[in-house]
Amino acid sequence: MSDQQPGNPLHGITLERILEELVADYGWDELGRLIDIRCFNNDPSIKSSLKFLRKTDWARKQVEELYLTKKAG
Repeated sequence: MSDQQPGNPLHGITLERILEELVADYGWDELGRLIDIRCFNNDPSIKSSLKFLRKTDWARKQVEELYLTKKAG
């Protein structure tokens, strides 16, 4: 069976890579303003943010949408 996901723009991109790119482009302050979640605004780190985002679908979806918007524009 093929593990390809045609039409999925996030296929093959890890959540860690997405988060690292967003932090590099926006910084934690701006990222916390764009997506108001505690792990971005209070003592942020990649590790703590990944832990939260992996457990919280709505927050992960917002991060993925911001990433796709950034890539499209």
